[in-house]
Amino acid sequence: MIRTENSHSNVASPLGGTSRALRHLQAARQARKAETAKPKVQPAAKAETPAATAPNSIPVAAPGPDQIITTMKVTATGYTAGFESTGKTAKHPQYGITYSGVKVRRDKNALSTIAADPKVLPLGSILYVPGYGYAVVADTGSAIKGRKIDLYFATTKQVYKEWGKKTVTVQIIKRGSGKCTERMLKSLGQAIQTYNAIPQYLLDELI
Repeated sequence: MIRTENSHSNVASPLGGTSRALRHLQAARQARKAETAKPKVQPAAKAETPAATAPNSIPVAAPGPDQIITTMKVTATGYTAGFESTGKTAKHPQYGITYSGVKVRRDKNALSTIAADPKVLPLGSILYVPGYGYAVVADTGSAIKGRKIDLYFATTKQVYKEWGKKTVTVQIIKRGSGKCTERMLKSLGQAIQTYNAIPQYLLDELI
């Protein structure tokens, strides 16, 4: 029986012993084995940089004390432009059109339209509703009498999820003249998005 020796272990150099080249080869193999045996260290997770807050996502600021004409405790409910609130379907020519003639809108970062009793809050009145934002009285309602307001939402799901029925103290910053126009709403909305509030100069211009 012929015993086969490991070819690498019996290579002799002219100087005797294992050749220098072989020693380098064995050292390299051992280094590779040691490197493979090391637990792989996962690179540290890159810290997520918070996305820059878009200007239109910054909550609007409440009016300053000098802007508030008066405060009023009211019962606030929510409504939509749909059949469940107005009796109109999307095919109706007046669907989404308020009593003042402007289209309903809901923008918590700018301006929304609401309904109120014109004897209490005339059309065009501007107020700040805590938890809802700036609003303009643009609509009325047969059930909205006295100190009641109806806040517009796009869907019934939003009405129930975001509001329901609450008693809140609203801050009135302008008493309306009895009318509300698209131009007025556009100016107010742009001002809020620019200044994060309604500047006094604009309120003065609207009076």
